[in-house]
Amino acid sequence: MPHEPQPQAPDELDAEAVRTWSSLAVAALGRAREDIDAINVYPVADADTGTNLYLTAESADRALAAALGTAPADVSETTGPGPDTGHRTSSLSQAVRAYAHGALIGARGNSGTILAQLLRGVADVLGDEPGDRGPGRLLAQALTRAAEEAYRAVAHPVEGTMLTVAAAAARAGEAAGAAAGTAADVARAAYDAARAALADTPGQLAELGRAGVVDAGGCGLVAVLGALWQALSGQEPAAEAVRGRAVPVPQPPQPCDAEEQGGPAYEVIYLLEAAEAAVAELRERLDGLGDSLVVVGGDGLWNVHVHVDDPGAAVEAGVIAGRPYRIRITHFGDERRRARGERVQRAVVAVVPGEGLAGLCGEAGATTVLARPGEVPDAAALVDAVRRAHAREVVLLPGGADQRAAAAAAAERARADGVRVAVIPTRSAVQALAALAVHDPDGSFDEDVVAMTAAAGATRYAELAVAERQSFTSAGICQAGDVLGLIDGDVAVIGSGLTETAEAVLERMLGSGGELVTLVLGPEVPDALAERLEAYVQHGHLAVDTVTYRGGRYSAPLLIGVE
Repeated sequence: MPHEPQPQAPDELDAEAVRTWSSLAVAALGRAREDIDAINVYPVADADTGTNLYLTAESADRALAAALGTAPADVSETTGPGPDTGHRTSSLSQAVRAYAHGALIGARGNSGTILAQLLRGVADVLGDEPGDRGPGRLLAQALTRAAEEAYRAVAHPVEGTMLTVAAAAARAGEAAGAAAGTAADVARAAYDAARAALADTPGQLAELGRAGVVDAGGCGLVAVLGALWQALSGQEPAAEAVRGRAVPVPQPPQPCDAEEQGGPAYEVIYLLEAAEAAVAELRERLDGLGDSLVVVGGDGLWNVHVHVDDPGAAVEAGVIAGRPYRIRITHFGDERRRARGERVQRAVVAVVPGEGLAGLCGEAGATTVLARPGEVPDAAALVDAVRRAHAREVVLLPGGADQRAAAAAAAERARADGVRVAVIPTRSAVQALAALAVHDPDGSFDEDVVAMTAAAGATRYAELAVAERQSFTSAGICQAGDVLGLIDGDVAVIGSGLTETAEAVLERMLGSGGELVTLVLGPEVPDALAERLEAYVQHGHLAVDTVTYRGGRYSAPLLIGVE
C-alpha cells in the first residue's frame, strides 16, 4: 500500500518527516503537473516542466522508499536504480541522502535537474551531525545550502526563475531559524516567501512578462515547499498554490519550435561517472556547445543537462570526461508538437541492447526501447514506444529474431490506433544502425521502408560473447570462458581471447567483400581493441572504412557489422 502521510510534531525533523515530505511532494506535483506544463515558456516553451518535476520527484520517492523499506507513493514507473536496498535505514542522514540520490538519477529536464541539486543541498546539511543546532536552525541552513548549490550548478543563472524562488525561500527560512523558530516555522516562512517570489517572476523575466505567466519551475518548487510545510505541521497548503497557480495567470501562447525561437534544437541529458576535475572541463566544453547548461551531483556521479544543436558532440564531451549512460536526446520541435497533441508524420522505433546505442539511435531521431541481457521487450513495451513517438507512420526495428513476434503484435495494436506501421526484420543493432543511416523522414513511406530494409539486409552482423559453460556449437565444442564469434547468429569461431577471435571473425566476414565495418564496443572493452581492429582492417582491406561506437551498459562485448 502507498505510504500514508502523517502529521509530524512541530519540531520533529527525522526520516519519517522526509518520507512524508516526499510522498506529499509527489502528490502535489501530480495535481499540479498539467497546470505547470501549460505555463512553461522558459527557457524553452516545450510544455513539459510539470511532467519533468513530477517524474524527478517520483524517482526520488522511489529511492527513499527502497531505503526505508516502505512502498513508494506511486509504483507506476521505474525511473532508475536507487542506492543499495539491501540495508534498510531509518536515520535522517541516510534518508535525505537516498532522497537526493533518487532525484539525481531520475532528474528530467532543466527544472528536474535543478530540483535534484536543491535536494542534494538539503541532504548535505541534514546528512551531517546536527551538533547544537535545533531542527529549525538545521532546516534553515539546509534551505540556504540548497539555493547556493543550485546557483552553482547552473552555468548562467537567470533571475525570475526557479533559482530566484529558491533564494527567497532560503532567506526567509534563515530569518525564521535565527528567531528560534521550529522546523515547521522555517518551512512555513520559506513556503510563503517562495509564493511571493513566484508572483514577482513575470516582472523579472521578459519571456514570462510577455506571456503573462509566472515561472513554471518556480511553481513546482512552491508545491514541493508546500509539501515540506505540510509534512512538518500537518496543515494543508492553499489548493491554488499546490496546483501551480500561486497567482492568477492568463493562458500562455501556443509554444513554437526551437528553430523559431532561435535556440538550440536538442535537449541532451545523461548520467555521468567522472572525477570532479574532469567535470569542470566538461562544463567548459558544453558551455561552448549550447545553453541551459546544468551539471549537478558529486562524489563521482553527475547528472548533465544541456540544450545544443549537435547532440553527438555533447555526448562525446561526456565520453571524454568519464562514462556517460542513460542518455536521453529530445528534439524540441517533436516534443512541442506532441505536447500540443500534434502527430509528427513519421518516426522510427528501435529496440537496442545498450544504453550507448540508445543514445546513438536517439541522436538519429529514433524512439528507443532498451533490451537488457536475458530480457525480450514485450508487445506492450513496443506499443508504448510507438505511442511515445506520436507519429502517423512508424518504422519498427525489432533488433533480433526473438523480438519479431512482439514487434508484429505491437504493429497490429498500433494499426488499430490508426498508425501506419512497417516492421523491418533487423536481427542485430548494427543492422538497425545501417537502416537509420538511410532513413528519409521526408520521402514517401514505402520508399523509406524499402531503402531501410535494403540497408539492413545488406549488413552482415556478428557478435562476440563469452561461453558460460561447456556446450556443442556449430564450430565445435566450447569450454566455459571461451570467446565465441557468432556470424549471422551461428557460432563460427571459438577462440581464447577477444582480439584474436574478433580478427578471425572479421577475416571471414570480409572474405565475401565489404565497404564499411561498424564496431560497437561493450562497456568493459578498452579503446585499444578498436584501434587494433581498425588497423587490422586497414592493413588487409585498404578500401574498407571502419567506424566505432560505444554500446554502453547492457551491450555485448563486441558487435560487428559489415556493409
